[in-house]
Amino acid sequence: MSHHTVLVTGGAGYIGSHACVELLNAGFNVVVVDNLSNSKVTSLNRVEAITGKLVTFYEADIRDKQSLSDIFSKEQPSTVIHFAGLKAVGESCEQPHLYYHNNVFGTLVLTEVMQEHNVKQLVFSSSATVYGITDKTQYSEDLPIGAINPYGRSKAMVEDILRDLAAADSKTKSDKPWKIALLRYFNPIGAHESGLIGEDPNGIPNNLMPYVAQVAIGKLPQLAVFGDDYPTKDGTGVRDYIHVIDLVKGHISAIHAFKNTQFISGNCKAYNLGAGHGYSVLDIINTFEKVTGRTINYKISPRRDGDLAEYYANPDLALKELNWKVEKTLQDMIADTWNWQSKNPQGYQ
Repeated sequence: MSHHTVLVTGGAGYIGSHACVELLNAGFNVVVVDNLSNSKVTSLNRVEAITGKLVTFYEADIRDKQSLSDIFSKEQPSTVIHFAGLKAVGESCEQPHLYYHNNVFGTLVLTEVMQEHNVKQLVFSSSATVYGITDKTQYSEDLPIGAINPYGRSKAMVEDILRDLAAADSKTKSDKPWKIALLRYFNPIGAHESGLIGEDPNGIPNNLMPYVAQVAIGKLPQLAVFGDDYPTKDGTGVRDYIHVIDLVKGHISAIHAFKNTQFISGNCKAYNLGAGHGYSVLDIINTFEKVTGRTINYKISPRRDGDLAEYYANPDLALKELNWKVEKTLQDMIADTWNWQSKNPQGYQ
């Protein structure tokens, strides 16, 4: 059992809280820094209930350098997993400044504090939205970066910053070089099987799965399906969905990989975390109806700007270098989502 301390920024959020569970189960000490802008501290109480272990929590903003520095001095983490950031594509188009300030400036402050405390292992929560428009439907890590909205661009900028940091370090041959894993998520859905933690978005969900779940529970009247005339098998958009538990296990695999050869020279590497195949919006609706016995009321609406017809991960590199692949099925993802939603119809309220 390792007794390293991992500092988790955004650890009270959807993916962060699930990561805390897996980290605690793997024997790490967990320190969470979260400003609670899109999360509730209840999630961490639930994490403690699931694992029977304690989480150290600081309500702080990663842009507040003094607070962050004090936390590093006190807790002395060996590794940071960086989830803290804003994540709604539509909102990023309306309020780009907010996204660059949170996602880019926030990461600059975080890495500056890490550097000052000589903490050089970082797992970064990136996104498949960093990839540009391409004629390929399967994305591998060597595709060019060219995000098409401020959210995606904020993630791509952070990737550039982190690559530059690692490269500068390797030139100076510092005694403790940076080791950075950039994990590009596809579409995380699902929840912990206990039903105690899950996705609890503020207001109307931006993502398909919590929206479907809220329609099924009667919290929202109807699902809009944006476009049924795409060049896909049933005309609706196809995405690579991945169970949040599989996803967070990828972060633990990355921490283990820091000890292995890929990161010996102190470098920065990107990995796709996805299943390697896609499901359509109608696949999700039909499977949800099958698994839950509920009817999902939906209507076909016009396409949304910037939505692509189909894309999914090439996950081979993560298998080869992180020894990671998805294990859970679409049925698992939906059963776990429904278990969470039906036990918590109002989320954490």
